[in-house]
Amino acid sequence: MTIDKIALQELLEKGPDADLLREMIGFVAERLMALEVEGLCSAGHGERTPARTNQRNGFRERAWDTRAGAVALGIPKLRKGSYFPGFLEPRRTAEKALTAVIQEAYVQGISTRSVDDLVKAMGMTGISKSQVSRLCQEIDVRVGAFLDRPIEGDWPYLWIDATYVKVREAGRIVSVAVIIAVAVNTDGRREVLGLAVGPSEAEPFWTAFLRSLLRRAGVLKARHEARLAKKLQGSAVPLSTEETA
Repeated sequence: MTIDKIALQELLEKGPDADLLREMIGFVAERLMALEVEGLCSAGHGERTPARTNQRNGFRERAWDTRAGAVALGIPKLRKGSYFPGFLEPRRTAEKALTAVIQEAYVQGISTRSVDDLVKAMGMTGISKSQVSRLCQEIDVRVGAFLDRPIEGDWPYLWIDATYVKVREAGRIVSVAVIIAVAVNTDGRREVLGLAVGPSEAEPFWTAFLRSLLRRAGVLKARHEARLAKKLQGSAVPLSTEETA
C-alpha cells in the first residue's frame, strides 16, 4: 500500500522514543532562534564586528507544549529591545511543521527547501540561505547518529515492517520503500532500532538492513572474530547466531 507520509511520528510520540523527538524539536527550535537573533544583531554569537547593532543578554526559560511533550527552550534576550519567537504565538501551526521536517529527515534526509518552508511556517525572518544549509547539515548529522547508534542490551522482541512512501527526488514525486524495526527489551521498553529507505523491497535491501542491525549490535564483529579464530586453527565456522551466545 502506498501512503503519503510514514507513521514514524506516531511511533516517536509514544514511549521512550518521544524523548528523541522532543530533543530534536528543541534542538531545531533553538538553532532557528539563534539564527534569527544573529540577524537582528547583525553579528554572530561572540563575533566582534563594527556592523553589530545589538548584543545578547542571556536567556529566559520557556516550556513549549508539543505533541511529544513539553520542550524546554532557552529564548535569547537582547540588550536593546526584546525578542520573542513567532512560532510560540498562539494558534500558529509551527510545531506541526517542525515535526514534519524532522520526520522527513529520518525518511530521506532533509532539504534546504524544507527548512526554507519551515522558517516561513514558524514566522521567522532574517535567516540566510547559507544558514539554512548549515542547519540542514546539523540536522542530518544528528539523525544519522541516531540511526547508526550502537544497539546495546537484550531485545527479545523485534517487529520489522515495510511500507511505501512518496518522496521528492530531482523534482519528481516517487515512491520508495521504508523498513522500520521496532523492538522491546527485557524491561518492556520499546524503541525504534532502525529505519532504512530503498527503491523497493527487494531481497538485497532487506539483507542490507538486517545486516546493519546485526553490525550495530556487535553481532557481525563477533561472528567475524569467531570465524577468523577458527580459520587460524585450520577449520571454518558457519555464520550462525550461536557464535555470539
